[in-house]
Amino acid sequence: MVLTDTHTHLYYQTDDTKRAELMQRCLDKNISRLFLPNVDASSVQLISSLVDAFPKYCFPMLGLHPCSVKENWEDELNIIKTAASQLKMVAVGEIGIDLYWDKTHLPQQIAAFKAQINWAKSLKLPIVIHCREAFNEVFEVLEEENDDDLHGIFHCFTGNLVQAHRAIGLGFYLGIGGVVTYKNSGLDKVVAEISLDDIVLETDSPYLAPVPFRGKPNESSYLVYIADKIAELHQTSIETVADITTENSKRIFGV
Repeated sequence: MVLTDTHTHLYYQTDDTKRAELMQRCLDKNISRLFLPNVDASSVQLISSLVDAFPKYCFPMLGLHPCSVKENWEDELNIIKTAASQLKMVAVGEIGIDLYWDKTHLPQQIAAFKAQINWAKSLKLPIVIHCREAFNEVFEVLEEENDDDLHGIFHCFTGNLVQAHRAIGLGFYLGIGGVVTYKNSGLDKVVAEISLDDIVLETDSPYLAPVPFRGKPNESSYLVYIADKIAELHQTSIETVADITTENSKRIFGV
């Protein structure tokens, strides 16, 4: 059994010993594929360091997170693009629109999102979308940019069933994380109606820890609790969930 965490900020842990312990806890639970989403220019080196330390298990993604988009976003993105030449990136991400924290930079967020979609298309790479309180805005951009080269993952998907089918219809997989284990989130009901062929697993560590660790720092080894919950919802085994979602991740990332 191989489990894949398609979205983890494990690189935030910079202590070599603690980082190695985090990784070992993953391997002990058969979580041997970890995909690392970038946030801004300053996090590129952290990702590079982790990939260098664990090249067999860690895969880099580069992009400018919507919460990091300010007036100078083009300069920031150019720094990231320059760094990309030194890393074998497997996706552009995480990118998108976030209207939870700040709505004042929405025009810049949309412009940065579109620019990075086109960057991904030029590289024939998938995108990993961050969407928070912005489904309408994200879908509008995706429908404008939709073509055969547009594909990827809706990271931390927490939408309803209609939004789930809309995302899948645009060629995206749904990234399902710890929220699916939360009692009143409603995501469990959505996931129960979605084929395993349309989802991938993620932790978004150190955020959004699943039950029984909710409210505490998350880590990629907790992916097993997410996989267990999805297996329960689909009345199947965790091995089946692992096999299908890992194959989905291989189709998306090509590795």
